[in-house]
Amino acid sequence: MKIYLPKDPILILLGKTYYCCSYRSLTMGILNRTPDSFYDKGSYYDFDLFLKKAESLVEDGADILDIGGVKAGPGDPVTEQEELDRVIPAVEELRKRFDVSLSVDTWNANVLDEALAKGAVLGNDISGCRDPNYLKTIARHNASVVVTHIRLAPRVRDELPVYENGDVTSAVIKKLDGICRLGIQEGLKKEQIIIDAGLDLGKTTPQSLELLRNQYALAETGFPLLLSASNKTFLGERLNLEISQRKNASLAAAAIGIAQGCRIIRCHDVKGTKRVAQTMEFILNSYKEQQSVADKK
Repeated sequence: MKIYLPKDPILILLGKTYYCCSYRSLTMGILNRTPDSFYDKGSYYDFDLFLKKAESLVEDGADILDIGGVKAGPGDPVTEQEELDRVIPAVEELRKRFDVSLSVDTWNANVLDEALAKGAVLGNDISGCRDPNYLKTIARHNASVVVTHIRLAPRVRDELPVYENGDVTSAVIKKLDGICRLGIQEGLKKEQIIIDAGLDLGKTTPQSLELLRNQYALAETGFPLLLSASNKTFLGERLNLEISQRKNASLAAAAIGIAQGCRIIRCHDVKGTKRVAQTMEFILNSYKEQQSVADKK
C-alpha cells in the first residue's frame, strides 16, 4: 500500500480556524435527522435523543458534527421545508451547546444558506454541487465545502455504473477537478474545498474498493481529502457483513484512507476512529522522520 506524505502542508479551514492536517486527521461524527437512515433507522430521530447522541459524539472526540436531514439513498420524498425543519433547529441548538465545527449534509443551497447563517461552517454536498447556487452560497458565507463525486444524483439508484475505459479513479478525479475549479472561480481557497471520492455513490463494490486503494491519487490533487466509508455497502458485500457487523471493517478502511492522505474521516464510531487517527498520526510522523534521515544519508 502506498503511504502518502504531503510535499506541502495540508490545511483545512473551518470557520475562522485553520487546522494543519499534514499528519493529523479530523473525525466527523455522523448525526442523522432522518427517520429512515440506512444505519441507525431513525433511532435518535426524536430531538432529545438526537441531542444526547450529539453529546456522546462530542465526548468521544468528534472534531466536526455532520447534520443531515435527507438520506442519500432512495426513500420517501422530503420537501425543502421538511429538511429545513429537521436541520435548522438542530444546528441552532448544537451551536449553543458545543464548541465543535458544524457541517450540514445537504445538496440544497437554500438549506445550506440557512444552516450557515445559524452557525454551520461546512457544506457537505454528495451531489457534486449540482445546485448552481451551492458554491456561491459557500463563498458568500466564507464557509468551506465537501465536494463529493456521484455518477447520477442523490436518491437515485445506480445499479450498473460504468466509467470510461473502466478507470473509475481517473473519472472521479476528472469530475472533482472540474467542480473544484468552479469553487476557485467563486473565490474559495484550496483549504476551503475538501474532496470525497463518494464510495458507494454510483460505484459497484469493486469500484469502491479500487477507489479506497487509490485515495493517494486524489490526495495528490492538493485538495484536502475526506473519507466516507463507515459501515458502507461495499464493506458489507465484500466481507458478507450486516450493517451492525461492519465496525472493525470501517476502522480498517479509515486506517487505509489516512495512510493514503485522507484527513477528515466521516464516521459513526467516533471513539474508535479517533484512536485510529491518533495511531496513524504517530505512524506517519515516524515514517516522515525515517524518510528525513534516509534523505540526509
